[in-house]
Formats: sequence, C-alpha cells, structure tokens
Amino acid sequence: MPAEALFSDLRGVATVAYLGAAVLFILSLGGLSNQETARRGNLYGVIGMVIAVVATAVLAHIMKWNATAWGLVAGTVAVGATIGSTLAKRVAMTAMPELVALLHSFVGLAAVLVGMSSLLGTDHPTGTGALVVHSLEIWLGVAIGAVTFTGSIVAWAKLKGTLSGKPLLLPGRHLLNALLVLTLVGAAVPFVQDALGHASPGPGLAFWLLVGNSVVAGLLGVHLVAGIGGADMPVVVSLLNSYSGWAAAAAGFMLGNDLLIVTGALVGSSGAILSYIMCAAMNRSIWNVVFGGFGANAGAAPPSGEAAEQGEVQSATPEEVAELAKDARSIVIVPGYGMAVGRAQHLVNDFSAQMRARGVNVRYAIHPVAGRLPGHMNVLLAEAGVPYDIVLEMDEINGDLPETDLVLVIGANDIVNPGAETDTSSAIYGMPVLQVWKSKHVVVFKRGMSAGYAGVENPLFFHNNTLMCFGDAKASMEGIVAALRG
Repeated sequence: MPAEALFSDLRGVATVAYLGAAVLFILSLGGLSNQETARRGNLYGVIGMVIAVVATAVLAHIMKWNATAWGLVAGTVAVGATIGSTLAKRVAMTAMPELVALLHSFVGLAAVLVGMSSLLGTDHPTGTGALVVHSLEIWLGVAIGAVTFTGSIVAWAKLKGTLSGKPLLLPGRHLLNALLVLTLVGAAVPFVQDALGHASPGPGLAFWLLVGNSVVAGLLGVHLVAGIGGADMPVVVSLLNSYSGWAAAAAGFMLGNDLLIVTGALVGSSGAILSYIMCAAMNRSIWNVVFGGFGANAGAAPPSGEAAEQGEVQSATPEEVAELAKDARSIVIVPGYGMAVGRAQHLVNDFSAQMRARGVNVRYAIHPVAGRLPGHMNVLLAEAGVPYDIVLEMDEINGDLPETDLVLVIGANDIVNPGAETDTSSAIYGMPVLQVWKSKHVVVFKRGMSAGYAGVENPLFFHNNTLMCFGDAKASMEGIVAALRG
C-alpha cells in the first residue's frame, strides 16, 4: 500500500476514534449528573480517554515521531500517572475541593505552555488570514490559561486555609480589572503584527508580548479569585472548572486537535451551566459572585449583645439527642462542611441505618451549595454507603419539613439560616434555604457559636425548638450511636 494511502487510512481511523471518544465523553457527563449512574459515567469517561490517547498516538506515529519524542511522552505519562494515582489514594474526602482546584490549575498551565510552544514552533498556517486567526488563538488561549492557572492556585490556597476566606477588596478593584482586560486586548494588536512579520528563528517581540500576556492575565486571575468571599467558593470551583474547559478548547485550536476542542467545549459549557444553577440556588447573578466581594466577614462570631436580644441558646448532650431520636417518627439530616471536616459521614450513616431499622423515616436534605464543592455532600454520603433514594434536594424536601419530628443539622450553617427569608439587611437575604426551623425539633451540631462561611449570624441557634450540640461532629455522632445501641 502506498505511503499516502496508508496515511489517509490511519488518519481516517483516528478521526472516527475521536468521534467515538467525544460521544463517550457526552455519555460520561450525562452519567455523572445522577448518583445512580455516576459509576457508569466514570467508566464511559475512562474508555473515551483511552481511545483518545491511542488515536493521538496513531496520529503521532504517522507524523514520524522519533524515539526521543516517544521516550519523553512515555516518561511524562508515567510520572503523571504515578502522581495522580498516589493523590487519588491518599487525599482525604475533606481535601477534595482543594485538590479539584489544584487540578484545574494544571489545565490552565498546559494551555499557556501549548501557546508558547505553538508560537515558537514552525508548523504555522499559510496565508495572512489564517495566520492572523492562529495568532489570535494563541493570544486568547494563553490569556484564558493564565487566568485559570493563577485563579485556581488562589482558590486552592483559600480552600486549604493557607489564605483567608475573606475577599480582598482593593480600592478601585473594578477599575483595576478593567485596566488589566484592556491591556490584554490592546497588546493583542502588536502581537499579531509581529507574529505576521517575524521570520527569523528564535523568540522575537511577539514571544515577549505573549510572556507579558501571561503575566497580566495571571494577575487578573489572582485578583478575581482573591476578591471572592469564602461563601462563594463552591461557585468559584465550578467557574474554574468552566475556565479550564475553555482553556483546553483553546489548546485544541492551537494544536488543530478536534477532540480537544470538543472536550474542552463540553467541560466549559457544563461548568458554566452548573455555575448558573448554583447562583440561581443562591438567588444571585454570576456577576455578583465574581465581582461582589460577598462574605467579607467570613467566620466572624456574632456580637454578644445581638445574641442576647434573640434569646437563650439551649444545648443538648449526645445522649439527650439520642432520646429525641428514639421518640421521632420522621428525621431529616442536613449535612454540611462540618461533617466533612469531622469525617463523620460513616457514623451519620450508622445512625440513619439504626433509626430506619426502628421504622423511622430518615432522609437527607442537600442544599445546592452545601460544602466547598458542587456535589460535595453527595460524594461524602455515597462514600459512606447512604442509599441514593433517601438523599433529596432542597426543593424536594422543604415542603415536608413542617411535618418532620427531628432535623439534625450537622456542620451546616448558612444554608439553614432563616434570616435569608426575613432579614432584608442580611448579606444572604433572598437566598433559598432549607426551612429546618419549621420542624418540631432541630439539633445543630457545631464546635461553637461562630458564624458560617458567609460571615452572617444565624438566628436559628436561638429558636425555641433548636438545641445546640457542641463539639466535634464525629465525637457527637459516636455518642449518639453508642446511646442508641445501649
């Protein structure tokens, strides 16, 4: 068979493989939208990625890569696979949000490096129009990648606790953001002009402009995420997921890889849709999240004078909570980040299993922004083995709360704050919340009386039907489970 015919056949096979991988990625996203099909969705994604890698290797082979290139690729894949598998085995579920943010940064950095490589390479399109488009792809890809990279690093530091959850509200911050964006747009003109006229080998003005582009975009990413309060971090993680998708799509344009373009667009659009859904769940716009500086007083304790005006705090021991549970016929459990920090999900599942064995109707109520990551609580409960059919979303269970005997709020705060419905001066006013105060009894598990991540005082703690069970969530649940068994 002539070499040209073999080349054409192999390229056709790779194209079909790319199409099949893209379909599998779509099926993967569909599967991941539901807990019961998440495993199948993950499997589709893995198969699609294997097909994509093999197809790319075939294309690389017909482009006559040498042994050195193959050795570098194989070594890089081996190192990356080792690091990834080690992290997957060792990282705690409580550290999953910051790990996801860190992984997003790698996608952004990859887009920056691909842009630099594309500019310095020799494989450029011919014709002025095509070269202008290619140069703009590089410029935009590096800008998106740099914003994603530095923004994800800041998000990782905030979620890890290395940086404060309070937003950085610099004077004239919106003007600063606008100036950075205008700088990126304005510098694109001399970049394209030099890229069109640069014929000598080695880096020229265009390269150094691209370096400046990555620095300015990186500063923009730092400032954007640093200015977002801790209460909005679940939305920020979702937004960064969207950014990483668009960065991957931009890299696909630079490399001329159709599958990378499709995959990046899928991730970017799904992340944007999820961010919109989460903002709608908080009754806020996406622009308000990105530029609003919400959560400026994150973690602040309520003033003692205001607490006294609202009433007395009533506390309960784990043994007393167990007695309440024995008398209940219906129980709703509201998990929050405190449950993740205390690693109490397995004990919570033991408690619910015991109560269900007694004939009690036990269900879990999940708020869209509970935790530090979209779906954070769902992942924790699935890890503990909680049946999917008793895990309900806020809209599904809010109407049943007035007929509920007992609600256990484990490490949640802002998502059960009645002030969101009644206090017009509250920073979270208008945000839909779980109306746990309408139930017969509420028990809130907390270490102390500090405010939630939004920095907003919670009147729920002072309600007549609310009991505070102070201490570590895991220790408290251990006491309750032991009392029930005794």
